Amino acid sequence: MMDLGRLRALHAVAVHGSVGGAAAALGFTPSAVSQQIAKLERETRTVLLERQGRGVVLTDAARELAGTAQAVLGLVERAEVRLEEQRGQAVGRLLVAAFATGARGLMPGVLADLRERCPELDVRLLESDPYPAAELVARGEVDLALVQDWPTVPLPVQEGLDRMDLGPDPVDLLLPVGHPLAELPVVPVGRLRGQRWTSVPPGNICHDWLVRTLREAGEEPDVHYRVGEFETQIALIGAGLGIGLVPRLGRGALPTGVVARTVAPEPARRVFALWRSQSSRRPAITEALDAMRARWDARGG
Repeated sequence: MMDLGRLRALHAVAVHGSVGGAAAALGFTPSAVSQQIAKLERETRTVLLERQGRGVVLTDAARELAGTAQAVLGLVERAEVRLEEQRGQAVGRLLVAAFATGARGLMPGVLADLRERCPELDVRLLESDPYPAAELVARGEVDLALVQDWPTVPLPVQEGLDRMDLGPDPVDLLLPVGHPLAELPVVPVGRLRGQRWTSVPPGNICHDWLVRTLREAGEEPDVHYRVGEFETQIALIGAGLGIGLVPRLGRGALPTGVVARTVAPEPARRVFALWRSQSSRRPAITEALDAMRARWDARGG
């Protein structure tokens, strides 16, 4: 009989495309995932991974087995949900994905609350941009995701997922002290043309929103600095190298040399949680959602 944990490891490699990606999603080391795959190869007497350059690819047999593993894992999840419902306690493992500033600005309090309220629940956190996070929930790779989108750039959400809206996350224009726009208490969107920008890289939902917003204002944005961390963007702005639109969630105090101004109309991200509909009655999901709502409301929305 094939080991369920080894099937889970193979499925994760198929979903994430690499041993390293599977390890990050499962909360293991790459070595541990490789060992699980090696044991599964011995169990099945089948080669499952082949070297290709610096990475690996799944063989035809591995792809077929990964599809079967997905179906098996789905059945196991439904059984676990039913058992957890009967016990009425949040137990087992709960894997939560969250976008970077949500992981920093909201999730520490949520995880601390869950640890105190549900000591038998093993909660793991995976930082992920909203695009892949929504797909991970739909595929069953994570149980719950904290995501965000914009009214003009909605996040695609597959059927079979439920959502809980938390609220808006306002976005401010950050400027170096002495910038001409810093003299305005409120900056109209039309005044943002002709600027040197910092932004997250393309493919990130916040980058897509910035490009669309400035295009609607009549200009293709001139993005000089594309960095993933907002803290790095703020450092670049403080050095007088550009300006940026940065959300408030998880931002922290601004350093000397950087000021925040409101933009009109004021932009705001929409923050919400996603989970599979079949897990809606699972106590671990309901406890996590309650903790998210409480922490969001406590910070004033």
